[in-house]
Amino acid sequence: MQITASMVKELRERTGSGMMECKKALMATDGDIDQAIEDMRKSGLAKADKKSDRTAAEGLVVIELSDDKKEAAIVEVNCETDFVSGGDDFKGFVAAIAKRILSDSPADVPALVAMPLEDGGASIEETRQEKVAKIGENIQVRRFARVSTDAEFGLYLHGVRIAVLVEMENGNEELIKDVAMHIAASNPVCVDENEVPAELLEKEKEIFIAQAKESGKPDEIIEKMITGRMRKYLGEITLLGQPFVKDPDQTVGKLLSSAGATVKSFYRYEVGEGIEKKQENFADEVMAQIEAS
Repeated sequence: MQITASMVKELRERTGSGMMECKKALMATDGDIDQAIEDMRKSGLAKADKKSDRTAAEGLVVIELSDDKKEAAIVEVNCETDFVSGGDDFKGFVAAIAKRILSDSPADVPALVAMPLEDGGASIEETRQEKVAKIGENIQVRRFARVSTDAEFGLYLHGVRIAVLVEMENGNEELIKDVAMHIAASNPVCVDENEVPAELLEKEKEIFIAQAKESGKPDEIIEKMITGRMRKYLGEITLLGQPFVKDPDQTVGKLLSSAGATVKSFYRYEVGEGIEKKQENFADEVMAQIEAS
């Protein structure tokens, strides 16, 4: 059967794939468009599986708030390059995921990706796989949080790479944004020292003890040194103990106290944090391709 330009055009519109890929699929199915679509979807799944082990450390973080600012969702979706993450198609995909999280409150990532991206449409996982096949990059829904409050949520986005969600009581929009900006810049571990993980404190204390003992000073002096260093450390890693970035003469704790406000929680997502990026040597890569050809 002759494959016409109109058939290729229809298949492109229905799949979003390239012209040559559509033509090949139609030739393989003797012009059966529906069969071509099914075959291309199967091929797309195979391509997605092959790319799933490739490092995806770029991407976007997005926050979605309810109109009353009592409900919020924050999500990170990764891809391989900032070229893809900057495209409208990828941005729309992540924004739609954030809306789904806010509306349906999935329990975890597997539950999330099983949900439809749009009401009545393909699932998030199916859509992800189709985009992997179309774009040619690994795409992963990495993490999200869905939270509610009796207080109020506010946010700050530092470009598309850092997103901060703050839950504040008795604050205002300007104060919430200022504190969120501070969190984006200073990256505290938690709100106050009561929330610092015990294992983190113990690890740092062991380091301080080892350093202090090398000084050769008496035990009572060493004890005071350790106490002072731990106090300083807690000030550095807790939101309330950190000097406020817009006014380093006061801590964030004093800023909030003077305003009668309280930060109950915060979420800070940075694209790719904690993902080990593969170090590529371009010259070696080119030589490997030459030798393999």
